Amino acid sequence: QVQLVESGGGLVQPGGSLRLSCAASGIIFSIYAMGWYRQAPGEQRELVAAITSGGRTNYADSVKGRFTISRDNAKNTVYLQMNSLKPEDTAVYYCNVDVTTVAGSDDYWGQGTQVTVSS
Repeated sequence: QVQLVESGGGLVQPGGSLRLSCAASGIIFSIYAMGWYRQAPGEQRELVAAITSGGRTNYADSVKGRFTISRDNAKNTVYLQMNSLKPEDTAVYYCNVDVTTVAGSDDYWGQGTQVTVSS
């Protein structure tokens, strides 16, 4: 059983910054990709950023240059540093992790953390 615990969401003014964290725990053999998705009200969930075990990253065009994804493999943790936040970044942010356990490989979702950008 793999559990993901997210933290770091909240209310911030436009132009501000937040840092999200997502820690995976359980009997984990390896983690390949780790990523962040977001879902705004009435919208579909979309990829924000992802990072492979080798450090290769991928970003949505809307966040390039403002968000940075990173990971600490020793801690099975992925981070999302969000700078220059805009009201349109308001959404519930979910982490997603591709994990290999004794049962095989699967992807897991965090519980979601609310990010609200408003003055």
